[in-house]
Amino acid sequence: MLRNGLEPWHLLVLAVVVIAVFGSKKLPDTARALGKSMRILKSEAKAMKDENAT
Repeated sequence: MLRNGLEPWHLLVLAVVVIAVFGSKKLPDTARALGKSMRILKSEAKAMKDENAT
């Protein structure tokens, strides 16, 4: 059934659905917030790793 996993047309359909649900105006703000959250998570994980090493 899912031998090849995600194919390019799957990603295209997913992108169209996301744009339809959230609208094109909210997507940049959402992407910016997600990037900021990922940076915070990465820095916190690094800080925890450094704490455990010492």
